[in-house]
Amino acid sequence: MKQKTAFITGASRGIGRAIAEEFARHGYSLAINCRASGKELESFAAYLTDAFHVPCLPLVGDASEEPFAIGAFQQIENHFGMADVLVNNAGISHIGLLSDMALEEWHKVMDTNLTSMFCCCKHAIPAMVRKKSGTIINISSVWGSVGASCEVAYSASKGGVNAFTKALAKELAPSGITVNAIACGVIDTQMNQCFSEEERRGLCEEIPAGRFGSPTEAARLAYSLANAPSYLTGQVIALDGGWQ
Repeated sequence: MKQKTAFITGASRGIGRAIAEEFARHGYSLAINCRASGKELESFAAYLTDAFHVPCLPLVGDASEEPFAIGAFQQIENHFGMADVLVNNAGISHIGLLSDMALEEWHKVMDTNLTSMFCCCKHAIPAMVRKKSGTIINISSVWGSVGASCEVAYSASKGGVNAFTKALAKELAPSGITVNAIACGVIDTQMNQCFSEEERRGLCEEIPAGRFGSPTEAARLAYSLANAPSYLTGQVIALDGGWQ
């Protein structure tokens, strides 16, 4: 059986890094992406190859720019044949009043969180359709379902991720391709290090599980979705400790 390949965006740190390591642990060939941390990504790729004996292709660039996405999938095709699994994890947040937000900041959130997903899906799908199989996993947030004060742009972008997931799943189901999203609650990553200790304690008290989630837990769920029955598609699965 041909070794499967996973392409993970936003893989230099946090949830994306944990997902890459989880797939490597299970023997997947990997293509990993980040926008700016080139040396960090290349070092991580070398670690994955050494630790898990899998080929790993680092791809540095902005996944929201279509020329980069076209080139990335061409390199994946040249190295591995195709991406059997696409994990759209690249994402940023923006905290502040909407009335204080610059239009450029709005576009940056939307491009990183939504346009990158569009570009990567667009160029992953043709090979998956030819093969009549494939898995797309989008990393979303609970705020995409319920919204967060002072995170309007982030909430709107993740609501878009959820709707995108459900619509694309219907479009691709006849071709044997699954599309699901993971709606993360508070995961203990660099993105959430903006909270003070008092704020962290307060959040933990709100979460029934009594703690932040770990990137490893998100990674394990992503791997499970990549190997789930093909009848599981179009779902936005909350990973939030019972919070929302």
